Amino acid sequence: MLDERLIDTITKSVIDVLNKQEDTGIKVGVSARHVHLSKADLETLFGKGHELTVKKYLMGDQFAAEECVTLVSPSLRSIEGVRVLGPVRDKSQVEISRTDTFKLKVSPPVRPSGKLEGSSPMALVGPCGSVFLNEGTIIANRHIHVNLPDAEKYGLKDNDIVDVEIDSPKPTRYYNVQVRVHKDFNTEMHIDTDDANAAGIKTGDRVTIISKA
Repeated sequence: MLDERLIDTITKSVIDVLNKQEDTGIKVGVSARHVHLSKADLETLFGKGHELTVKKYLMGDQFAAEECVTLVSPSLRSIEGVRVLGPVRDKSQVEISRTDTFKLKVSPPVRPSGKLEGSSPMALVGPCGSVFLNEGTIIANRHIHVNLPDAEKYGLKDNDIVDVEIDSPKPTRYYNVQVRVHKDFNTEMHIDTDDANAAGIKTGDRVTIISKA
């Protein structure tokens, strides 16, 4: 059997390795297609007075809900089982990947979340009804959520633009990545499934900020 001194040494070495990993770069969060709903659209889709059911908290008060909807494009192409994220917003918003656009036959712009003017239309279908968004479908820009301590650590402020390097089997650099700073954020770079697959990375991997505009 291992003696206590050897166990202590092994334990310390493992903790040191984990601490170094935590301090190396920004954690990645891969974001699949999803929907944000207004209160009015939520009630149209799921019934009067309906409230979202929390499936998993993401950061702060933001969460993945149990509820899902079907997306139907103007060309009547559809994708079922698209997750709703909460809490409710002032305006409904659909976030998809470029690959999703081929199936749906739509051409949404690449935008920061909430910048919906002139974006693509989409119908949403739920168990109690449907809504048609004249605009609201985007491909989310690459962005990094940063909490206040990490913003100070990295010398970042809200809406900074940075370049990011990914050390993976398919090394990649992403340019003009938006920084979003808030006290309730977990520090994570959010990319969609297309970007993650292209770079050969997954949720929990880490990237490095290499320059700031």
